[in-house]
Amino acid sequence: MTTGTVKYLIWIATVLSCPATVWTADQIITIGASLSSERMEYEFKQAVNALNRNVGNSHLRFNSTSILMDSNPIRSALDICDRLLTQHVFTVVASHPNATDHSPISVSYTCGYYSIPVIGISARDSAFSDVNVHKMFLRTVPPYSHQADVWIRLLVFLSWRKVIFLYSADEEGRSILSRFQTLVDDHTIKIDLSVKYAPGEKNYTSELEPILKQTSRVILLSASTEDAAVIYHDAQALGMAGLEWAWIVTEQALKATNIPVGFLAVHLVNGTNEVNHIKDAVEVIGRAFTRLLTKETISNPPTECDHTESWNHGVKVYDALIETKMDGETGQVSFSEAGDRLNPMYEIININGNQRAVSVGLFGHKDKVVGLRMVEENLTWPGNTYVKPKGEKISRNLTIVTLKEKPFVEITPVPIDGRCRPVRPAVHAFICKNGTQDLCCMGYCMDMLANISEKVQFNFTIHLSKDGLFGSFEKHNGSDQKYWNGMMGELMRQEADLIVAPLTINPERANDIDFTKPFKYQGLNILVRKNQKDSSLASFLQPFQDTLWILVGLSVHVVALVLYLLDRFSPFGRFKLAKSDDTEEDALNLSSAMWFSWGVLLNSGIGEGTPRSFSARVLGMVWAGFAMIIVASYTANLAAFLVLDRPEAHISGIDDPRLRNPNEKFKYATVRGSAVEMYFKSQVELSTMYRNMEKQKHYATAEAAIEDIRKGELQAFIWDSPRLEYEAAYDCDLTTAGDLFGRSGLGIGLQKNSPWTHDVSMAVLDMHESGFMEQLDNRWIRVDSKSTCPESNSAPATLGLTNMAGVFMMVAGGIVAGVLLIFIEIAYKRHRGMKEKELEVARNAADRWRGIIEKRRTLRKNLQKQEQTKVNSVAKHPTTVAAPVATTNALTVNLDSNNTKPANSYHRRPSLLEATTNSDCLPPPPMDYRPPSYIPARSGRTVTWHNPSHSTDHLV
Repeated sequence: MTTGTVKYLIWIATVLSCPATVWTADQIITIGASLSSERMEYEFKQAVNALNRNVGNSHLRFNSTSILMDSNPIRSALDICDRLLTQHVFTVVASHPNATDHSPISVSYTCGYYSIPVIGISARDSAFSDVNVHKMFLRTVPPYSHQADVWIRLLVFLSWRKVIFLYSADEEGRSILSRFQTLVDDHTIKIDLSVKYAPGEKNYTSELEPILKQTSRVILLSASTEDAAVIYHDAQALGMAGLEWAWIVTEQALKATNIPVGFLAVHLVNGTNEVNHIKDAVEVIGRAFTRLLTKETISNPPTECDHTESWNHGVKVYDALIETKMDGETGQVSFSEAGDRLNPMYEIININGNQRAVSVGLFGHKDKVVGLRMVEENLTWPGNTYVKPKGEKISRNLTIVTLKEKPFVEITPVPIDGRCRPVRPAVHAFICKNGTQDLCCMGYCMDMLANISEKVQFNFTIHLSKDGLFGSFEKHNGSDQKYWNGMMGELMRQEADLIVAPLTINPERANDIDFTKPFKYQGLNILVRKNQKDSSLASFLQPFQDTLWILVGLSVHVVALVLYLLDRFSPFGRFKLAKSDDTEEDALNLSSAMWFSWGVLLNSGIGEGTPRSFSARVLGMVWAGFAMIIVASYTANLAAFLVLDRPEAHISGIDDPRLRNPNEKFKYATVRGSAVEMYFKSQVELSTMYRNMEKQKHYATAEAAIEDIRKGELQAFIWDSPRLEYEAAYDCDLTTAGDLFGRSGLGIGLQKNSPWTHDVSMAVLDMHESGFMEQLDNRWIRVDSKSTCPESNSAPATLGLTNMAGVFMMVAGGIVAGVLLIFIEIAYKRHRGMKEKELEVARNAADRWRGIIEKRRTLRKNLQKQEQTKVNSVAKHPTTVAAPVATTNALTVNLDSNNTKPANSYHRRPSLLEATTNSDCLPPPPMDYRPPSYIPARSGRTVTWHNPSHSTDHLV
């Protein structure tokens, strides 16, 4: 039978003989220790005795055995083999007498070879964190490299984003740099320069000089006490330990006696308290074994160094140890997978003006609070000042970028003398560049900038944004890569140091730049034009549409014409009036019909000119009913329009249906490339509105959009509430609609990790607390517009002249028309009178002419009778000498030709003139004779002159 078989059978017999519990009647665990002094040995034994008193199981007992650690690593290893392992130790507690002693390493190597766990209580070398070399080593103190955790929290607390790392070219220096670089990836801290130096040198000036060329003024130093003393001396000689510099050093470097004033360092609380660490180590061992032995049986560890096999249960014991968590004498005790102490408590040490190291803060777990607790105001900084360094080498001449945005930034031309003057007291005006042109900038932001510059102590120059935009993150020139434009782009390209403008704080911008605390909290609102009642001259025509008015006017004249025709052609249109001298009355003429039709419509009394026929009267009654309905409808609608009519309600808010589902006539917009557009673009529920705005006109500035609101070309403008409140206060025709939405803040933008961020933010907070921001609001944004804008209320409107001006204008028009018509009538009458007078003159001339004609006719008859008498006398008395009658009878008067053709040339008949004057014969007047101003007119009567030979008719 082989040796292995025998061992297996013995193990089976042992297991079968065991009782129900996993341990024997008295399980003894021996704890070994290699300590620095006899006093520590005594404290160790006391700690083990206390553990036995506190252990909950009466079958479990802990023994202690200890030795003094030899400073020689080889002798220390031999002591472990000869004096500890022979005592069946399950674990070993090891101390660290001094920083140059490597004895704990020999203990770790020796025990680790046999898989016996070792708990270090003072070894902080980073080499022990290597699990490949020290696989069974754990410790109640953290390694020196873990000070990088505290450095990170300090840098974040002090708002320093750029550092210079100065470290030694040894294991400790490389370890702390590696851990810092790992942790810094989760923060916005950047290492500007890493400087490695060789330990043990007498001068480090050459290593320090490159630091002077960097912008960062925060130095992290990892050095031994001896090297730190040399570095401090050389740094002071180069002026690197004075104002504007900041140093954070390790615990080893803190021990240098010449550490300058204002330096910060970290120090492990209870780091050198070996007694407390012994107690915590023993307590961890007790808890681990108590928990482990309830699960399984543990074999005995090796008892001598001659064995080549490791302890089978050593790894399980080690795992139980690092899984133990408790609150001990040194704080919360827990371990990482590498066996390093987690969550230790550190003190923040500051060298004050008296060259004394004072505690100014704590970092770690205390009272269930994790983190850094420190009061910045209690710190003393290099140069023996209480003003915290910026952390960077910075110029105090800053470049400010802004843009025109009332009331925050208002721009006016520079006066002839080149000096900008404030428009009123307590207002600041500065020169701002727009390319090569100088302008004057003033407003809310300029007053705020003046106050901040006084508090933070910097000078500045101002220029306007090149493209006039706030800044949006978009693709440009067809590129797939996005860039910031506007003021954001200038800040990102380091063309400006600060953005002092109403810049909205949003996550997209905050990813790439720093923002101060908000100087004004605001939201988005909607600017609309007030829907006032239309008080034009045609207000009284509003109740009816234009088409209805046209139809009513057309109906009046059609009805009048039909009435006239019915009354004209009706056989009963003329009838005898009772008790009247007149036998018959004329039918309704067209003028009277028109008067009747208008009179019925306008409800005026009709005294005469009414229809006479039955058919016309039936139409008149129907027309009266129509007029009653039209007048009643007009009166009702007129009351609604002029008395109860209120302006159409403006937009109720962002959820108004006119915004969510607008028609073609309803347009709304915002400024392209602004934070408002980015807000609509990022909100899923507002995506429809964003697409609608994309289809509308794009506005580059708020001024252009507000001007279109005034003109009515844009129905709603969505923008920051302060600007819209300002516009509504100054323009009574504008108003804001609905409640605020998309609440945010306006802040000052700075470059990422800018050293000015903290100071400017504190200045903004101070202005809030002092009430200065409230003064700016009252000065620039809030305006008492009650005296200039009429108040609107919900009471019924009272009619005024503006409402009824059209009616008065209509009456005035009627008066003017009447006056014009009377002048026309007078002129017509005068013209008609002149015509009648001319006709009267012509008539008198004609009557006179007829009298003359009658005389001629009478004379002619008398002459004819005389001649006839003479002829008869000759015939009766032949003896009498005969007169030349033939010549007389042969004479014919032609009035048309005005010729007298004698029968015989030798005899002439007397003329009419001769006849009427000196003779008995009167010749006729010439035929072309016309009386003065006489117009020939045919009278229908003829004048006939008789002649024995012929007769001629003449029209008079």
